[in-house]
Amino acid sequence: MKILLATLHAKYVHASLALPYLASASATLPGLECGILELTINEQPDQLLAKLYAERADVVMFSCYIWNTELTLKLASDLKQLAPDTFIVLGGPEVSFGSFDMMVRNGAIDCIVRGEGEQSCRELLQALDGGMPLDDIAGITYREGEEVIANPERLALAELDRIPSPFAAGLVDLGKPLVYYETSRGCPFSCAFCMSSIESGVRSFSLERTKGDLLLLMEAGVQTVKLADRTFNYDARRADEIWRFILEHNRGSKFHFEIAAELLTEDNLALLAQVPAGMFRFEIGVQSGGEETLAKVERTSSLEKLYANVERLKSATGVTVHLDLVAGLPGESLEGFLASVQGLFALNADHIQVEPLKVLKGTAMRGIARKEGYAYSEAAPYKILRTPWLSFEEIRRIEGISRLLDLVYNSGRFAATLQVFATDRPLSRLFNEAAQFFDSAGFLTNTLSLASLFDALWRFVAEWSDGEQRERLRDALCFDFCLTGYPGGNLPSFFAGGQEQGEPGVPLRLESKPGERVRYYRRTFARDYRCTPWCEGPATITFVYRSAPGAGLRVQVL
Repeated sequence: MKILLATLHAKYVHASLALPYLASASATLPGLECGILELTINEQPDQLLAKLYAERADVVMFSCYIWNTELTLKLASDLKQLAPDTFIVLGGPEVSFGSFDMMVRNGAIDCIVRGEGEQSCRELLQALDGGMPLDDIAGITYREGEEVIANPERLALAELDRIPSPFAAGLVDLGKPLVYYETSRGCPFSCAFCMSSIESGVRSFSLERTKGDLLLLMEAGVQTVKLADRTFNYDARRADEIWRFILEHNRGSKFHFEIAAELLTEDNLALLAQVPAGMFRFEIGVQSGGEETLAKVERTSSLEKLYANVERLKSATGVTVHLDLVAGLPGESLEGFLASVQGLFALNADHIQVEPLKVLKGTAMRGIARKEGYAYSEAAPYKILRTPWLSFEEIRRIEGISRLLDLVYNSGRFAATLQVFATDRPLSRLFNEAAQFFDSAGFLTNTLSLASLFDALWRFVAEWSDGEQRERLRDALCFDFCLTGYPGGNLPSFFAGGQEQGEPGVPLRLESKPGERVRYYRRTFARDYRCTPWCEGPATITFVYRSAPGAGLRVQVL
C-alpha cells in the first residue's frame, strides 16, 4: 500500500516537522511504501493537483493549518474526482476541532485525525492495510457509508522518545534554509487565545535524544534551526544544558527559540552572555503591556520581570530579541495598544511583531469572544473584525502599523532616522500617524521598492515636520539611504541638494578580491553618525560598497 504524506507550506523555505514524525512513527509497519510531498500555497492549483495525482497513492494524508486548509480541501475534492478509490485523511490543528461538521460538508474526506497524530496514524494505516474496522482507533473521525463517526479522544503520548527520530532516519529535508525541531510539547501557560492552552502541562524528549538530533543538525550545517517548543525555557536547568551543548558543538547554524523571558534565571543569563552575536534569536511573547488585559486571558506573567530580563538580554548578551504583541485582547483600546508598543520600543527590541488576535477553534478565546461581543471572521485565519474596545477602522490602523514596523523598524534600514524621530515624540505615536498617512496615500496596498519606501517616508516627514526638525530628518534619511547601497540611478527626492561627492577628489586606494566590485561614495552630513552619541557639526563620511557573485553587498563606513 502506497502512502503519501503531503502539506502546503506558506513559503518554500519552510520544512515540515509533522510529516516526518508521522512517517517515522509508521516506518516499521510491513508492506507500506511511505512518501513525503512538501508543496506551497503559492503554486498554481492545477500544478499542485498534478503532483498529487502523479503519486498514485492509495492513502493521501494532508497536514492542515490556518493558511492552507481551504486550498487543501479543494485539492482533496479534485483528487477524489480523479481517483475515487484514494483514501483521503486530514490532520493538524486546523481540523482537530469541528471535525464532524467538516466531514459532513466535505464528502471527499474519508477520515480526520484529531490532535497528536503519530499513534493514531500508525493504527489507522495498519487497519487500512489489513482491511480492519476503524472503530477501535482513538482520536479519529471517519466515514462509514453515509454515517460520520467520531471515536473517543486519544490521550497524549507520555513518553515522546517512543516516536523514532525522523532526523536520524533521514526523513527531514535538511537542505532547506529553515528546519523546524522540537524538544518538548505543551506549554506551562494557559493563554486563552493560544492552541497550546488546550493541552495541560509539558512533555519532553529526553536530553540524550535531543542532543543526538541537534548534533545531527549542526553537523549537517543547517542554516537556521527553529525550535517549535512553545516555551523552550520552561525548565531553566534543562534549557542551560541544551544551550551549553549547542555552544560546544555548533559549526555555524543559527537557532530560534520561543522563550518566556520572565523565567530566565541568573545562571541562564550568565550562560547566554557567552553566546556569539547572532547565533541565538529569542522570540518572546509579551502579548500586551496591560496587566489587567493579560489577566483576562489567563496569561500569568510578571511584566516587570519580563521587561527587566529583556533589558539584560539586550545589554549583556549577543542574543537577537524578537518581541510579540497580540492586538485586540480584552480590555485593550487603541490607546492601550499604542502604550504596549511604546513599552517594546523602550526595550530597544531588534524585532517587533504585531498580529491582530485570531479567535482560533478549540481555544477558550472563543467563549470570551462570544461573551464580550467580538466580531471575527468565520473563515481561517479567524481574525478579529471588531471588539468592544477596537473599531474595525482601528484594527485596520493596527495592521498598517504592523506593516510599517516590518518595513521601517524591523528592517534595520532606518536606525538614524528613527532616532531623530524619537527625540520629538514617542515612536508609537509616529507609527500611528505614519500608518494613517501611508494608508491614505495608498502606499500600504502596493509593493514598495527600497527607493520608493525612502521617498514615501520623506513625504510623510514633509507633512509631519518643518524647519530644523525636517532638515535633521532629511540628513538622517540620507545617511540611512547611503547604508543600503551605492546612491546612483533613480535617487529619492530628498537626496538632492546635499554636499555630495561621488568618487571625487583624492581617490581611495581600495584592495579588492578577484571578481569583487568596489565603489565608494563621499557625502558631508550635518553631524557625525559614526559616533555614539552623534557629534554635531559637519562630517564628511565615506561609504565603501563591495559586491561579488554569491557574496551579496557589504557596506563599510570609513
